[in-house]
Amino acid sequence: MRNGLISGAAIAVSLMVVLLVVAISVGIGDLPIPIRTTFLAITNKLGWTSVTISRIHEAVIWDYRLSRALVAAFCGAGLALSGAIMQSLLRNPLAEPYVLGISAGASTGAVGIVILGLGSGVVSLSAGAFAGAFAAFLFVALLSNGTRGGADRTILAGVAASQLFNAVTSYVVTTAGNAQQARDVIFWLLGSFGGVRWPEFALVSVVVGIGLVLCLCYARVLDAFAFGDEAAAALGVNVARARIGLFCLTALLTATIVSIVGSIGFVGLVMPHVARFIVGPLHFRLLPACAIGGAIFMVIADIAARMLVPQQVLPIGVVTALVGVPFFSVILYRFQRAT
Repeated sequence: MRNGLISGAAIAVSLMVVLLVVAISVGIGDLPIPIRTTFLAITNKLGWTSVTISRIHEAVIWDYRLSRALVAAFCGAGLALSGAIMQSLLRNPLAEPYVLGISAGASTGAVGIVILGLGSGVVSLSAGAFAGAFAAFLFVALLSNGTRGGADRTILAGVAASQLFNAVTSYVVTTAGNAQQARDVIFWLLGSFGGVRWPEFALVSVVVGIGLVLCLCYARVLDAFAFGDEAAAALGVNVARARIGLFCLTALLTATIVSIVGSIGFVGLVMPHVARFIVGPLHFRLLPACAIGGAIFMVIADIAARMLVPQQVLPIGVVTALVGVPFFSVILYRFQRAT
């Protein structure tokens, strides 16, 4: 009972931190907006208050900044969940969609829809990204011989997949699009929240929300995978069905995020390890912690992307890489020492 109360209090405090960093993000820009004004604009819109505030502030909050901050939060949560799932299924501390080429495959699928017009309007951007993500996963699985190839072989297969799909994407962008379109697509591929609005928030919030619920339903299954496929099967887990279902879920989360904001790396690598250090390895606690931590990390990264260089917004992927690459190096070093 006491542990449940502590967990509930921790979740409540974590969600309050998410709201706080979102409010801070909304206030940062060419037009600074106080946190109090942000909260009043939100409560006014929800009908909880009727305080008069500047219409300019209200328009900036609702038409641009709030949707951006919320999309960043849900994208961070989705990428962190994807990383936690892949690390459990592959029993590999370095696994995440970006490192294993899943994000690169999703980018190729999305670019194929945008520039080449594949599907003649029938296939949506998210569907194209999902097809690319799943193709990249199949490529990595075949090249690494599934889970029998070992952690090193899986990572090498992921590197090969990233190079292959990035090369295909670059070829399509440079040969099939005009110069301005190529520049726009390349900047988008590095990760950008600049063009997101409420329709993108509706899509990513639904997909990530459903993804989190499904992940929690598979929490015990993910715990069982930590001991290997044979141990999971002995515990009554249908290994093949669970693996396919969870990998499809990972591909869907990654593809949806890539189709909205481009390819953003290392969030799925960093946050599961941070969450594991705080709440332990049990996935019923780990998955919500990953989602909350990923949301906070991504919003802070978006703030940094707008503040590091005056009068310029950096691609969000640049900021996450500045944090993720050193973290990746530390994990790789510790993993090699452990083996």
